[in-house]
Amino acid sequence: MDPIAAEVWAFEETFQYVLLVKHRWRGWVPPGGTVEPGETPREAAVREFREETSLKADLLELPAAVTVRSYRSDWTPTLGLSYVAVVDRAVSVVGEPHQPAAWMPLAQDWSGFFPEDRPRIRNYARQLGSRRAGSAT
Repeated sequence: MDPIAAEVWAFEETFQYVLLVKHRWRGWVPPGGTVEPGETPREAAVREFREETSLKADLLELPAAVTVRSYRSDWTPTLGLSYVAVVDRAVSVVGEPHQPAAWMPLAQDWSGFFPEDRPRIRNYARQLGSRRAGSAT
């Protein structure tokens, strides 16, 4: 079976920041990882998010994006699901050893293995922020 991965695009309440982790060779990326046997992608996203940030994620109902990626030319392509959570930025984030986690301003560029992720994440945050602002009135 081809690998499946899940990640979390975690925004704070104003949708101006995204929580990222610094992977050793992929740069700043959303927290996530491989779906383990017997685990759903959604369960994997929650587990990986907690492992990599120490935070609990209440994911939105539907994934924000689906990708098929090759991390290396000699690896099988990976199906990835990107879920979304809105978390309190005031809660302390504790990254894994040698993999720090940090809130990154969405207006700032960050180095990551897949540069197309930046506009995709920014656009989703903008849309979600607009929908939430519209539903509050």
